[in-house]
Amino acid sequence: MAPIPGSGLAKGLAVTLRTMTKKTVTEQYPDVQPDLPPRTRGVIGLFEENCTVCMLCARECPDWCIYIDSHKETIPAATPGGRERSRNVLDRFAIDFSLCMYCGICIEVCPFDALFWSPEFEYAETDIRDLTHERDKLREWMWTVPAPPALDPGAEEPKEIAAARKTAEKLAAAQAEPAEPAEPADPQGGES
Repeated sequence: MAPIPGSGLAKGLAVTLRTMTKKTVTEQYPDVQPDLPPRTRGVIGLFEENCTVCMLCARECPDWCIYIDSHKETIPAATPGGRERSRNVLDRFAIDFSLCMYCGICIEVCPFDALFWSPEFEYAETDIRDLTHERDKLREWMWTVPAPPALDPGAEEPKEIAAARKTAEKLAAAQAEPAEPAEPADPQGGES
């Protein structure tokens, strides 16, 4: 059976007529903030305390938009007779968002969880040079990073959180104890 001439046109017009009768939904963006999905890729935040200047993020970035400068610092020996250690100290960490394609490779390859996605997307600038965010600005974006999703009910607590909680409990217990002078011990071991 041969198709009727013009049936494709009639089907297309039917779709157009159906859509024309539906009410349009327009969000008034500046006045009403959009409801973003939890994993929205907006801007990258830097948790500077975790950065060890391993340079993996800068090496793996396909756009070469991450700029890192550092210097080595010598740490004295912790014990007598021990040897001195050296560590990298972060001097500059910048991301040029005019070049970034938001692929997330830098976040995925960071072995120390120093980079995070923030759903914040309102950082437009009138000058393209202002889209290079230095580490102070990247640190500010960390406040907009949402909390990670909850663990499964039966999962064990992460070791980092357990260690931090134990340290906080010890510190709170040490501060709660009154600073009473210790009573001298009886050298004979008996009661008076």
